[in-house]
Amino acid sequence: MTNTSSFSLPGDIVLLAERARCASAAEIALRLGAEHLTLEDFAILLSPAMDEASFARLTAESARLTRLRFGYAISLYIPLYYDNRCVNRCDYCGFNARNDVPRRTLSREEIRREAEAIRSQGFTNLLLVAGEHPESADPNLLVPVVQDMHRMGFRSVSIEIAPLTEEDYRRLVTEAHLDGLYVYQETYDPAVYAAHHCGPKKDYRWRLETPERGARAGIPKIGIGFLLGLGDWRFDAVALAAHLMFLQRHYWQTEFSISFPRIRSAANSCNWRARSGSSFRRRRCRSRPVKNRPSVMQSFRSALPTFRREARPPRAATLSNTKTLPSSRSRTPVRPPQWQRRSGSGVSIRCGRTGSSSPPRLFEHPFGDQKIGHLLREKTVPARRHVDKVEEDVLRYPVEGI
Repeated sequence: MTNTSSFSLPGDIVLLAERARCASAAEIALRLGAEHLTLEDFAILLSPAMDEASFARLTAESARLTRLRFGYAISLYIPLYYDNRCVNRCDYCGFNARNDVPRRTLSREEIRREAEAIRSQGFTNLLLVAGEHPESADPNLLVPVVQDMHRMGFRSVSIEIAPLTEEDYRRLVTEAHLDGLYVYQETYDPAVYAAHHCGPKKDYRWRLETPERGARAGIPKIGIGFLLGLGDWRFDAVALAAHLMFLQRHYWQTEFSISFPRIRSAANSCNWRARSGSSFRRRRCRSRPVKNRPSVMQSFRSALPTFRREARPPRAATLSNTKTLPSSRSRTPVRPPQWQRRSGSGVSIRCGRTGSSSPPRLFEHPFGDQKIGHLLREKTVPARRHVDKVEEDVLRYPVEGI
């Protein structure tokens, strides 16, 4: 891949976001039958004017495209946190460098023990996760670790760490056979991005161009997305769609996925209150769990199947990770297999606790989405490929024999 162009937000992004807020039901109806969607068409389908009948048509088409490309399979993966140190001071994040929380870095041997515990549960897709610290993103550490994971039988090994240079990504691909990269822009609005980030992560362009560096380095799978609740979700959704279109056009050999992690409560972090169509507002009060207003999730529901309609051909997988709560998914009347291709499973966010018998105090939710669990139990999602067999404690339902 010799492409040297770089993604930039469309010049009319503000107007497109406004179209997403103000389009009429008649404009939505015209776009529902379109064979190909432009970015403006995509924005119009995010309008709050969409009624239940139109939404049903949209989800039906989304389901058809998902089955056409992926069948009924859902791929499960599990994150392994190996370093919770961070040099950034993002005001919504529990890894904030100023937070007074225990810090730990796993050694190579400790990572292997954690991986063995995960592998014993039947998982073969692994995501290595760390806070953004120079030492945790050192290729001299990552190359042998990724090699160890493959030797242990993991079919796919991906990373979600601090952005690296193209040369470092290429080394991970050529020397360790790195399979995937996940990097979330958090928000595509430069002003909102600058307001919430401090440290090396404050460099908006460096993070925005990370998927391109990874694609040029030959990473087969790359995941992108935004943090639901940080900025205006319609603005971010339109920007994410434009970003996906750009990447699929210029780096067609790479498989891209999209995800919508949402702000959750975290140790010593600020409190936030969800406002429909706007950013979470900081509140001066004692820490309480972050909750999304039903109006936010109800309006956001149209983005899920719309992204499937937008991707032509429908190659982009839609991913649900451990920051997407089952409660928020249950507010969306879309069966996950209609739009979701990959999902994260139960995981402790404390380094070194996956294989521990003592319960972790900090926990990202187990894979307990009742809709997916029911479908797996009833075998109405015949996962003929790429679905790992995991124990009942993780899925909440037996999946033997699927």
